Amino acid sequence: MTQAPFATHDVLNQSPPFENVDLFTTDAPLAAAVAANGGASASAELSDFGKHWGSAVMAERGRVANENTPKLRTFDARGNRRDEVEFHPAYHELMAHSAHAGVHNSTWTTDGKPAGGAAEVVRAAKFYIASQVETGHLCPITMTRASVAALASQPDILAKTMPVIGTRAYDPSFAPWWTKRGMTLGMGMTEKQGGTDVRANMTRAERDGDGYRITGHKWFMSAPMCDAFLVLGQTNGGLGCFFMPRFAPDGTVNAIHFQRLKDKLGNRSNASSEVEFHGAYAELIGEEGKGIRTIIQMVQLTRQDCAIASVGLMRSGLAHALNHARHRSVFQKHLADQPLMQAVLSDMALHVEASIALVMRLCRAFDRAPSDAGEAAYMRLLTPAIKYWTCKSAPGFLYEAMECLGGNGYVEEGILARHYRESPVNAIWEGSGNVMCLDVLRALGREADAALAVLRALADETRGLPGAVEAVASIGQAFRRPDSERIARLAVEKLALLAAAAALNQVSPDNAKLFAATRLAERHAGMYGAVDLSDADQRALLARALP
Repeated sequence: MTQAPFATHDVLNQSPPFENVDLFTTDAPLAAAVAANGGASASAELSDFGKHWGSAVMAERGRVANENTPKLRTFDARGNRRDEVEFHPAYHELMAHSAHAGVHNSTWTTDGKPAGGAAEVVRAAKFYIASQVETGHLCPITMTRASVAALASQPDILAKTMPVIGTRAYDPSFAPWWTKRGMTLGMGMTEKQGGTDVRANMTRAERDGDGYRITGHKWFMSAPMCDAFLVLGQTNGGLGCFFMPRFAPDGTVNAIHFQRLKDKLGNRSNASSEVEFHGAYAELIGEEGKGIRTIIQMVQLTRQDCAIASVGLMRSGLAHALNHARHRSVFQKHLADQPLMQAVLSDMALHVEASIALVMRLCRAFDRAPSDAGEAAYMRLLTPAIKYWTCKSAPGFLYEAMECLGGNGYVEEGILARHYRESPVNAIWEGSGNVMCLDVLRALGREADAALAVLRALADETRGLPGAVEAVASIGQAFRRPDSERIARLAVEKLALLAAAAALNQVSPDNAKLFAATRLAERHAGMYGAVDLSDADQRALLARALP
């Protein structure tokens, strides 16, 4: 009897792809957190976005954009300096879909003012969903959105650029920004010798008529395909912040010379570069000597997005792990029905639910900060703390999600290997963990009364939760110590955990009790699943995490 060819290749007991799903409505913790923070009216819009980004088509675009990485084209065929970055069409499609949804500008009005309402919350939900599919393209998306805050220091530049920034169009053509349907902006701060210490920058800015000529370098220039950049340079009056377009006012290519693209661990769809400026044209934003104060308005928003993206990556890891465990049979039972796997997945679900609640609560503070001093203080104190905790949580969490899939999680055909490689960057970009802790200490030192009011509010919002009283006391004692910097990581993590418990208490009080019991009343074990949750609590968490 002749055996059918490839009969041994029948595929059995494999989970289906997690795609063609609504990434909003299948995420009950997200929908609840959006509603609790003022965004309930946007649920239909977010569901449409979730269906689109949860499609197999968008998943494929994310894969292809990362497998076909950007290429630097320094010169054209005739030897003219061009410094163009070439991308696969899949990357441009991702950019176009994010721009069409306003992920790069919807928190601003047409004249560059904060949009108000729940604009930050709704936009954050989209950013969080998109990060589950492809995170690299979100670098220029977030910097374009954030640049408006810095450009506000120079109203004439804001007035002329906002009509182009404010469109929901993506225009990848290499042309002067003022001729385009839409534009993106990048940023260049760090230099070889300084890194985080941007005051050590050596790049010089010399006045030339109404503009400046910039000579120097940047060790990291993010998103070099952008139409303009915000860069730091030394003036006679100190460090300044500058708007540097790809094309000079006369339409010639500006003297921005990319040396190479960085070969990064992850974030491969996005280009990051080393660059030299050879008398590049730029315009001053704000005042000479106030460059850090100007650009920090942008950095605050990019830090917010680092936290949102990290939580999005963790959510995707959880969803893929649950999808696999519910379809994979091991020892005559589905993997999701094995007690130890239930313990792991439910503990992971609890972590993600608290993280979602926390970043959406932070976004509510960004929405309300312009008119509410208490929300402004929450934003200033907790943005670095939340970035610290969420971003540093992500790599370990995603490793655990990969392990839930076994070997399938480790191979590049699946998305989790890419998520894992992507996850460390958010803790490194826009300020490392130590920088975030120092920023919390700085906020406490400069605005002690406002920070104390935030801590009191968190105490009120966590009243009755296990371990909350002790956590508040521990945080207060740690920050009052003369050697507070030495233990800053411990105190900042505790502050973030307290804020997460408070945020989750507004969304799901029952789960807030579980989170506080396992994270505040006790020190959470180093491994997920090393907690004692009841069967009922485990089932409820997993059902809520993914229907």
